[in-house]
Amino acid sequence: MRNLDKYSVLSSDTWQGRIDDPNDSDSFRWHQCINLIDLNTVKKEDLPDKGENFCFLGFSCDKGVEKNKGRVGTALGPFSIRRAMANLPANFGENGKIYDAGNIHCLDGNLESAQQNLANAVETILDLGLFPIVLGGGHEIAFGHFNGLKQFLTKEQKSNYPGIINFDAHFDMRPYDQGPNSGTMFRQIADMTKEEQKKFSYFVLGIQKYSNTLSLFKKAEKHGVEYVLARDIREYNMNKIARKLDRFIEKHDQLYLTICSDVFSSAFAPGVSSPQPFGLDPEIALQLIKYVIKSGKTMSVDIAEVSPRFDEDSHTAKLASVIVYALINTMLYPEES
Repeated sequence: MRNLDKYSVLSSDTWQGRIDDPNDSDSFRWHQCINLIDLNTVKKEDLPDKGENFCFLGFSCDKGVEKNKGRVGTALGPFSIRRAMANLPANFGENGKIYDAGNIHCLDGNLESAQQNLANAVETILDLGLFPIVLGGGHEIAFGHFNGLKQFLTKEQKSNYPGIINFDAHFDMRPYDQGPNSGTMFRQIADMTKEEQKKFSYFVLGIQKYSNTLSLFKKAEKHGVEYVLARDIREYNMNKIARKLDRFIEKHDQLYLTICSDVFSSAFAPGVSSPQPFGLDPEIALQLIKYVIKSGKTMSVDIAEVSPRFDEDSHTAKLASVIVYALINTMLYPEES
C-alpha cells in the first residue's frame, strides 16, 4: 500500500440521515449501508470479492479554482455531496456494496502534491478491486484522477491509457506555463501522453462557445479532440450524439468519465465555480451519462465543481447525488436503466 500523506479517513458520524426501519434491509438508506475504510491500512482480502463494489473518495481541494481565478468553495464539495447522498435508498440489495475511503486534501496549498496523492489513492482503490467514484473539489481533480488510472494500467501492463469522456462547458486546455489550475488539466494530459508516446483521446459534451476562446477551439482541433456543443444536446439530436459516442467508445478498452457540474444550467446547478445560464438540462445529460456507463468500459468516474458556498438549497449537491445514484444503479442493473 502507498502511504498517503494528504489524506484523512472519515469519522463514523459523517454519514447520517433518516431511518425508516433499523432492521428491515429493504428500508435502508445509504448512510445505513456505507462501509468506511482507510486506504493506508485496508487489504484486499478484507473486502468481499463478489458483486459490484463502489468506493467514494473526496478531493477536498479548490486550489486549482483559486489559481484559475474562479469562485472558490469547492473544497467543501465532497462533504455537501455526501450529505445529499446519505438519504438515498439502498436499492442495490446484495448486488453491490458502497465504501467511503475519506478525503484527499490540499491544506498546504500544494496542488501538484494533492493531485499526486489523489493519483495514488485512485490506484489503491483499483488495486482493492473497487470502482472509484471521486467527489470534488475543483475540476483539477481530473489530472490526479487520470494519473491514478495511468499508474494502475501501467502496472497491469496495459498498453493504452483510457479514453476520456468529459461533460463540461469548457475544454480545460489552457496554457500552464504559470502553473496548473482547474482549466489546464486536459492540456497537461495531452502533453504527458505525447511525451510518453501514447494516444491522447478526449471527447467533451456540453461545450459553450461563449466560455471558450478561439485559441482553445484551435487547440482542441490540433489535439484531435471530439466535442458536442451544448446547444446541440437536445432530445431530437440524441441518436446522432449516440453514434458519435459509439465511434469513440469502440476505439477504447477503458474509459474515464468525468463530470463538471458547470455543464448544467444554473437553474439546476447554481453552486458551481462558473455558472452556466444556458447549460444542459440534467435529464437529457443523464441519458448520455447512462449510455456511456452501459458500454461496460468505464473504469472510474468523478464529479467536480460542487461549491456549497453558492448552492442555494443544496440544489447542485442533490443533483450530483442523483447522478451518482444513477451511475451505480445503471452499472448494477443496465437493462432497467
